Amino acid sequence: MGAFDEIKGKAKEAAGKVTGNERLEDEGKADQVKSDVADAVKDGANKVVGSFKDDSDK
Repeated sequence: MGAFDEIKGKAKEAAGKVTGNERLEDEGKADQVKSDVADAVKDGANKVVGSFKDDSDK
C-alpha cells in the first residue's frame, strides 16, 4: 500500500501545483507521508519478527 500512496500523493501534489489548488497539493503531501509511515511500520515489524526467528535458532 505504501508505494501506491506514494505515487498517488506525487500525482495529487503535482496536479495541485499546476492548477493552483493548495488543498489538493496538501492532500498529495499527506498521502506521501502516509506512505512513509506505512513503510516504516512495515520495516519495524519485519525487524521484530526477524529478531524472534534469530532467537529461536539458538
